[in-house]
Amino acid sequence: MKNLKLLLIVVGLLVTTQTFAQDYTQKYNTLYQRTEFFDSYGNMVGYAKENTLYNRIEYFDANGNMVKYEKQNDLYKRKETYDSNGNQQGYEKKNNLYNQNETYDSYGNKKETKKWNDLYQRYEVFDSYGNMKGYYKYNSLYKRWEFTKSSY
Repeated sequence: MKNLKLLLIVVGLLVTTQTFAQDYTQKYNTLYQRTEFFDSYGNMVGYAKENTLYNRIEYFDANGNMVKYEKQNDLYKRKETYDSNGNQQGYEKKNNLYNQNETYDSYGNKKETKKWNDLYQRYEVFDSYGNMKGYYKYNSLYKRWEFTKSSY
């Protein structure tokens, strides 16, 4: 169960970076067994849930419509993202040389990089040019991950 929560949190990191220029939070809902995403006003904008039948993580908007899903590709050692129609949108893989996660579009172009910052205890997100887009920090008081968009 803890591995599932950790997997959903990490996968959720990818989802919240693809959103608007607001701050977002995500929290695991034990009642519904899903990770829920909220905007800066506290409104739920979507959620992610594990589908054990198809062995994938599915993302839904606030109305319950599937937006996309992610599946682990063991052959290429990467996580692939598909839209609700099954078309591949891109993939994410670990770069062991630089100790970071890199996200690519369906054509193989790098979109963003996520790297852990030990000093600030947060995941920092960079665009393909190396500019910081924002960061994720765990709020232990509220037991949730919070994304803050960079102002520069």
